[in-house]
Amino acid sequence: MSFETTDATVATTLLPLPAGRWAIDPFHSAVNFTIRHLGISKVRGRFAEFDAELVVGETLETSSVTSTIQLASIDTGNADRDAHVRASDLLDVERRPTMTFRSTRLEGAGEDWTMAGELTIGEVTRPVTLAVEFGGLGEFGEVRHAGFEATGEIRRSEYGLSFAPGMLGEVVKIQLDMQFLEPGKADA
Repeated sequence: MSFETTDATVATTLLPLPAGRWAIDPFHSAVNFTIRHLGISKVRGRFAEFDAELVVGETLETSSVTSTIQLASIDTGNADRDAHVRASDLLDVERRPTMTFRSTRLEGAGEDWTMAGELTIGEVTRPVTLAVEFGGLGEFGEVRHAGFEATGEIRRSEYGLSFAPGMLGEVVKIQLDMQFLEPGKADA
């Protein structure tokens, strides 16, 4: 199975992946973000607990990605800051424990791919589009891994996260590095 795109004269095979459910390899994947602090520098962080699944269908229309991120697993390298961000006046992880993503469209040509989807934080769902780069396939033991990088950004106020204006930037940049395990081989 491969994802194919066609222009007037040429068909390009970009992702030679067998159809099926590709499970996340959490040990070789990361969910990272960057946000401005005081408008003068950036704070970088990550979410340590997440799950994702890639379903490769017979066509792009029948292929999808889903992911759930545990917001309480935020790690910015400062335990006091992380505790404050989890609190009710900021992320409020008691009320909003997860962030979820569900793709709605995959498209691309050559090396330029996009994945449109819906991102839900708490009770707010908004569209988001990510630029995706396919890193390729590699074998580790008897299991093939598929690697991807996805980048994009969201505006936090659109999700009801408008706390600390002026202190924290409005735009949160997202960088996802994901490895998925070939169907039927994830437990090998």
